[in-house]
Amino acid sequence: MDASSPAPPAAGAIPEDAGAATQRGYSATKDQLRSRLRRIEGQVRGIDRMVDEDRYCIDVLTQISAVQAALDKVALGLLDDHARTCVAGAEGDQRLERTDELMAAVGRMLRRG
Repeated sequence: MDASSPAPPAAGAIPEDAGAATQRGYSATKDQLRSRLRRIEGQVRGIDRMVDEDRYCIDVLTQISAVQAALDKVALGLLDDHARTCVAGAEGDQRLERTDELMAAVGRMLRRG
């Protein structure tokens, strides 16, 4: 994206080049990232089973907290990768735009709940 590129997509939107073979900040750790996400997916399925089995509320809530913590760890890793590659490697106005995107993402993470 150069200085004449349109503004970044709205929150939740998929960028136009999402399907393109673009090198992302997490590319080097993509397999590790996907492995973590699969484990989290398994945890969520486990919570679903707990609800189906009418397990004790606090036990279900404890597992939900564990999933949230795991997702937070993934998100922090992605933020770190983004800052070190996408932001630090950008030039001129693009660096400012990417810094703004990064800070908006951090703000969204802090406001949840």
